[in-house]
Amino acid sequence: LSDCLACDSCMTSEEGARVFQQNQKELFRILNLNKKCDTSKHKVLAVSICPQSLPYFAAKFNLSVNDAAKRLCGFLKSLGVHYVFDTTIAADFSLLESQREFVQRYQRRNQEEHALPMFASACPG
Repeated sequence: LSDCLACDSCMTSEEGARVFQQNQKELFRILNLNKKCDTSKHKVLAVSICPQSLPYFAAKFNLSVNDAAKRLCGFLKSLGVHYVFDTTIAADFSLLESQREFVQRYQRRNQEEHALPMFASACPG
């Protein structure tokens, strides 16, 4: 979240409030609470890892991308995180949906004035 440009174009204010709650301080607060309470009262922690972050860790620690993914997942679980998800498939779905929308718009370009251009983006953060 420290790289977020706060452009406010990716989410509603309700989603923004939820994202604001997802920070390092809050993560460690929940991890500490989970250590102190009965396991039946634990808050479930899930972490998503974007595909762009793994090459960074791999290069920083001189590892292969697969080894970096395994070690990062192991580290997060050792902290007390319950689930670690790779968001690569979500990025793939996003690309497929953008492709589908572009093809539809391209086919309608002569019937609709605003069919093209189509702007698509991924968050620069």
